[in-house]
Amino acid sequence: MIKQFLFFASILLITSSCVSKKKYVALEENLTDTKAVLQKTTMEKENLEARFAKIEKRVDAYNDKINSLKETNQTLTNDLTVTKQEELVLVDDNLTVMSQEIKDKMNAILSKLPPEQLAGAQTLQDSINLVLNYNLKKNIANSNLDSEEDIDVNINKTVVMISVADNLLFKTASYRVNPKAHPLLQKIADVVKSEPSMDVMIEGHTDSRSFQSGNLLDNWDLSVKRATSITRILQDKFDVDPAQLIASGRSSYKPLVPDDTADNRSRNRRTNIIIMPNLNKFFALLEEEEHILD
Repeated sequence: MIKQFLFFASILLITSSCVSKKKYVALEENLTDTKAVLQKTTMEKENLEARFAKIEKRVDAYNDKINSLKETNQTLTNDLTVTKQEELVLVDDNLTVMSQEIKDKMNAILSKLPPEQLAGAQTLQDSINLVLNYNLKKNIANSNLDSEEDIDVNINKTVVMISVADNLLFKTASYRVNPKAHPLLQKIADVVKSEPSMDVMIEGHTDSRSFQSGNLLDNWDLSVKRATSITRILQDKFDVDPAQLIASGRSSYKPLVPDDTADNRSRNRRTNIIIMPNLNKFFALLEEEEHILD
C-alpha cells in the first residue's frame, strides 16, 4: 500500500513539474512578445512626436506669416490713409508719387503762364518742366541775378538738369563765380542736402573758339575749372557733402547748337547742374508761395 502511494505521489510530482516548466516558457515567450510590442509602440510614439513637432513648427510659421500679413495690411491701410490724396503718375517712363497739393499748385502756376507756353505742353512731363522753370526763375528774379532768361530746367528720366548760361556765373574766360549767382547755388545746395543719397554733377561747357589766358591752357581747362569752382562753393559756402559732388568739364564737344554765330556760341557756353531729386522735395524747396502764388 505504501509502495502504491509513493508511486502515485511520484507520478503527480513529475506531472506537476512538467506543467510549471511549460507555463514558464509560455510566460517567457509572452514577455518577449510584449517587449517587442512595447519597443514598436515606443518607436511609433517617437515618430508621432517628431511628426507632431514638425506640424507644430509649420503651424507656428504659418501663424508668423499671418501676423506679418496682418501687420503689412495695417501698414498699407495706414499708408493709404496718409496718402489718399496722392497718386502714381508717369513722368518720362518712370512712376512717381504726386500729391493732390502739388497738382493743385501746379495748376495754379500753369494758369499764370502765357497761352503760347501752355500750347507746347503736351504731356505731364512738359507741364512739370514749365512749373520747374517758372519756380526756379521766380526765385532767380528775387535773387539779384541780372537775367532769368538764361536759366533752363528740364526733367529727363527723373534727373533734373538745370542749365545756366555762363554770363550769369562767370566773366569771359574766367572761372571765378559771380557773387550774384550765390542765391541760385544756395537753392541747389538746399535741394542736394535734403537727400543724402542724391548726387549732383556740375558740368562745364564752352564754345569752340580756342584761347589761352594766364594759367588756363584751353577750353578743356576752362570748363573743368568752372565746374570745380562751383563745386567748391557748394561745399565750402553752403555745406554740401563733397561725397555728393561731381565736377566735370566737357569743353566744346557737347554743343547745344552749331557753334557758328555769336548767339549760338553764347548758348553753348553754359554750366549744367544735374541732380536726382524727390520731385515733391524739389517743388517744396523751389517754391516760395509769397512770390509765386500772389
